[in-house]
Amino acid sequence: MTTQAQLKRSLTWVQGTAIAVGSVLGSGVLILPAITAEQAGSASIVSWLLMSLLAFPLASTLGRLGSKYPHAGGIVEYARLAFGETAGRITAWLFLGTIPVGVPIVALVGASYVAATFSLAAWTVPAIAALMLTVSLVLHWQGVNVAAWVQVLILVLIAALMVIAIAAAAPHMTLAHFEPTTSESWFSIGTSAVEIFWCFVGWEMVGHLAEEFRDPIRDLRRVFFLAPFIVGVLYIALSIVTVGTHAYGGADSTAPLSQLVGVGLGSGGATVTGGVALLITLVAIHGNLAGFSRMVYSQARTGVFPAFLGRLHQRRQTPVGALLALGADFAVVLSIYTAFHVHLAALIAWPSVVFLTLYVVAMLSAWRLLRNEGWRGRISILVPLVVCVALYPLSGWATVYPVALGVTGWWIARREKRRVIARDQST
Repeated sequence: MTTQAQLKRSLTWVQGTAIAVGSVLGSGVLILPAITAEQAGSASIVSWLLMSLLAFPLASTLGRLGSKYPHAGGIVEYARLAFGETAGRITAWLFLGTIPVGVPIVALVGASYVAATFSLAAWTVPAIAALMLTVSLVLHWQGVNVAAWVQVLILVLIAALMVIAIAAAAPHMTLAHFEPTTSESWFSIGTSAVEIFWCFVGWEMVGHLAEEFRDPIRDLRRVFFLAPFIVGVLYIALSIVTVGTHAYGGADSTAPLSQLVGVGLGSGGATVTGGVALLITLVAIHGNLAGFSRMVYSQARTGVFPAFLGRLHQRRQTPVGALLALGADFAVVLSIYTAFHVHLAALIAWPSVVFLTLYVVAMLSAWRLLRNEGWRGRISILVPLVVCVALYPLSGWATVYPVALGVTGWWIARREKRRVIARDQST
């Protein structure tokens, strides 16, 4: 092991696009199209369209930052460059409240869906989640190039299965299901958009891989154009057929995607749905682990986090220190879930609001770092900034979580600064 080696440049824009799509196309797609359809009816399609359009300026801004400042720290590095060392350290601590908690939750959501689809025993949920997390950790241990090509293959299969499900259900749509009801309003579109936002979290993970792209300037711009397009098309199409076939509510409300697939493929659709749920969850885990482990490595490399988190595998040049720490964290989270039966819906809001805060930090950093861009570039920064700020207070008590993390990071940064000053004065 060594802390002096550098991350290997091996990623292509194809692999990067797969990682970006996989990071965003998470387990929310299994349930949210049906949930938003129940809340807003046909108006939910407008919510999906609006949030899909929002993804373009958000992803575009992150792509421009990544290509101009290719660094494994991602948003942490952008904050440091824009506002100084203390801001960078605070942002790094904000990240600690995301993936270590969020990824095990994603794994449990996907595992719960698979268990419900195949009527498996309750104990299989944490077991399936643990298996998916372990597979992803092992693949990333082998190297980002291997992990990325696995991501490409899985994503192609997911897209094919989703297209088949959508195409099979489409002939069963009726115009009557698209007629607005008295309960549909601009308010219902807004409340649905708040929930849908969490289906578009994950773009920032590709920025942490910037040091490993063969050509960051060219590749990241391609990635952040193609990935939002692919995700948006899949989400909107799924929303349309969910509303058009009225495949929501009813007896199968615990597994709404099964209900949709059953419309077009009959009883055999359950097997397809279980496979899609498993693969979507794995690909989401995979993409988020790739970015987060590199962020932790980059901050350990600069002394923000403990040095052992910055260890690289001597031959594969993978951040094994960060991956080992994540493995231990995942074991703790799964153990807590198994022992105390914590409700997942209550947990997911906490890492989600931290992601929202991180996007605000990223857009504020971009406003300063990309100041020489034209009016189009400024608008692509301003629009997601305004939307993220507006959504923040709608997260309830979870809004205190990023504040607590930020204060912790500020306190540690201040203590470290005092220590350095005292050391310099003594010499």
